Parts: sequence; C-alpha cells; structure tokens
Amino acid sequence: MAKCWERRGCDDEMMARCPHNNPGEKCSSRCGFAQCYLPSNAPTSDPALIFDPTIDREAAIKEGCTFCAHFLTHGPRVAAS
Repeated sequence: MAKCWERRGCDDEMMARCPHNNPGEKCSSRCGFAQCYLPSNAPTSDPALIFDPTIDREAAIKEGCTFCAHFLTHGPRVAAS
C-alpha cells in the first residue's frame, strides 16, 4: 500500500492534464487536489523537523508533505554519507 506522501490527490484523467505531473515535479501546494485531509496530516513549523537533513524530501510527491510532521517524522531517510 502506498504511503500518503506517495499518492497524488487527483485521478488519472486529471493527472493527464496537470502541468505538475512531470517527472521530478511535486504537486504544488496551491493545487486543491494536493491538499491533505488525512487525520495524520499535521503541518508543522518546528525547525528541527523542517531542516532535518536526514529526511528524503524527494520521496514526497506533494509539496505540502515537506511541511507535514507525519511525513517529516515517519518518511524515508537518506543514506548517511
């Protein structure tokens, strides 16, 4: 099962027309379909989470996930170099 940060909020038809549905581009936080209404959604302003260098932000398909405490706490990590 896909994690919440791996799913877009729109269907296949909408993705076909979406200007953000390009490899390497995240769903814009301005898009109404990129809004998260899951109970786990918890936007944060905690600098320790937002600036944590170990979080793999590339795994989030939606821009809003990069400020969500759930993703920042439970999302994938980058390998230590």
